[in-house]
Order: sequence, then structure tokens, then C-alpha cells
Amino acid sequence: MPQPPGLVAAMERHQVAVYLGALAAGALIGWASPAAGPILEHAINPVLAALLYVTFLQVPAAELLRSLRSGRFLAAALTVNFLVVPLAVAAMFTFLPQDQAVRLGVLLVLLTPCVDYVIVFSGLAGGDSRRLLAATPLLLIAQMALLPLYLLLFMGSGLADVVEPAPFLEAFAILIVVPLTLAWLTQAWATHRPSGEKTANAMGTTMVPLMAATLLTVVASQIPKLGGNLTDVARVIPFYVFFLIVMPLAALALSRLFRLDPPSGRALIFTGATRNSLVVLPLALSLPDHLAIAPLVVVTQTLIEVLGMVLYVRLIPRVIPTL
Repeated sequence: MPQPPGLVAAMERHQVAVYLGALAAGALIGWASPAAGPILEHAINPVLAALLYVTFLQVPAAELLRSLRSGRFLAAALTVNFLVVPLAVAAMFTFLPQDQAVRLGVLLVLLTPCVDYVIVFSGLAGGDSRRLLAATPLLLIAQMALLPLYLLLFMGSGLADVVEPAPFLEAFAILIVVPLTLAWLTQAWATHRPSGEKTANAMGTTMVPLMAATLLTVVASQIPKLGGNLTDVARVIPFYVFFLIVMPLAALALSRLFRLDPPSGRALIFTGATRNSLVVLPLALSLPDHLAIAPLVVVTQTLIEVLGMVLYVRLIPRVIPTL
């Protein structure tokens, strides 16, 4: 792929600073212009769908098929995300605030593995980002299939009275099926036509700007809703911090159990610790009005996690240079 233009290349070199700046700008916009919140909220799905399209575009269909046969890493990634993480959440669940909306928000975000900026942060820490990228579609499909079951297990059968399946199916189609299909069609176009190759290369340079735009839009749209909910939202922060501390230890143990090489082991740590807050936010926004705090709980996890990833990038290679 050709080298990206100067501005884009600079953004890629300083991705962490760009993302932190986007979060800060989003918070500033949200506080300075709360009336813009509802407008920006409508922009979340389109900008997120564009981000996921570009993410999937980097995963050749053939590479996905090979990833399904990659053996140890794929098994370890599925184990950490869909067995170890639910067990860790179960250990915390009793101590969560009793508010149903708060608990639902925590479950939505912690039970779903990240599929976007985890690839960036893993690469910055020396993780095998290509292998993680190839596993992304499978992680997305698995989490959407298992999330309803996990919510039912944690919240009970009464969950059906407050959560409608239609918005979840709509979000799955808009954020997963459509971007993934368009990405594979673009790949096919790029294989057979020079114009398709140029388009795919150009779209590949938009990853960092789209991620920054997504973070800014999400934060700016939700900040105005904090209001009197700040205390309730703040109560979940210790749980998010605890999660960021525990999961690297669990992933490290699994990397040794599955005998992963150092880059794959680091990628496993990142996929186990980073969560899918951006993708599940539209699901949280579709909840009834009396559960309106759930999206704020999800966005709070994003803020804590990005700060945690900055530390991960510096600490993971130093603390565990070999796994």
C-alpha cells in the first residue's frame, strides 16, 4: 500500500495524542454546546459504520478464513473473551450498584470485546495486530450471538420486559453486516480493477481520522446528559479500573497455557482488556427512557479505557517483554 499523505502519516505516528485530543474536544463541545448533543447522537451510527467498514477493509476475506484455522491464538482469544471475561464480570456483579440501568450498561460494555482501536494499541505495544485484525469479524459475530444469553443470565428473564430485540438486530445489521459486506465487495473490486485498488488504499488512510471523529462524536453527544447522573456514573469507575488490572494477568496466564509467542501474547492481553463500547453504545441508546443512564455508563468505560491503553502501551512491553 502506498505511503499515506503527510498529514495522515503524522496522525498515524501520534495516534494516542490524536485520540486523547478527540476525547477532550468532545467533552469541551458537549459542555459548551449541550444543544448539539441530540444532533451528534444521530451521527454516531453513520460515523461508526464508516469506521468499521475501514477496519474490515484491512481484513482480506482469505485472511479471515486462514484465521479460523490459526489454532492456538483464536482459541485463546475466544477463551479470554467469552469465558474468562464473563467470570470476571460475575465476580464483580454482586458489588455493582443496584440500579438496573447502571448494571445493564456495565454488562453491555464489559461482555463485548473491542474490534476497532484495540488493533491500534496492540500494534503500538508490539502485539500481533494482523492476527488480531483477522479475528475481528469472528469476535463481532460471537459477541452479538452470546450477548443476549449473557444478559439473560445476569439480569434474569425480566430483562425481556425492558430490552426490545429489534434495535439490537438493527444495530447488528447497520454496524456489522453492512460494513463487512461493503468491505469484502471493495476488496473484490480492488482485486480486479485499478480504480478499486486506489479506492481501497485511499479508504485505508482514513482509519485514524475516523476513530478520532467517532470518539469526539460519542463524547460530545453524551456529556450533556451527565447532569445529575454524575455521581451514579462515577460509582462504576472503580469496577472499570479493576477490570483493566485483572484482565492482563488472566490473559498472561492464558498466553502461557496456549504457548503463544510474545507478539500473540500481547495481542491476547489487549483483546481481553479492551471492550466494545463504541459498537454497543447504539444498543444502549435504543433502551427505554427509564434506562437512559446506561449509555453514560458505557461512555464512561471508553474514557477510562483509553487512559488505560496509554499506560498499557508503555507498561506491557516493559513488564512482560517475553511471554
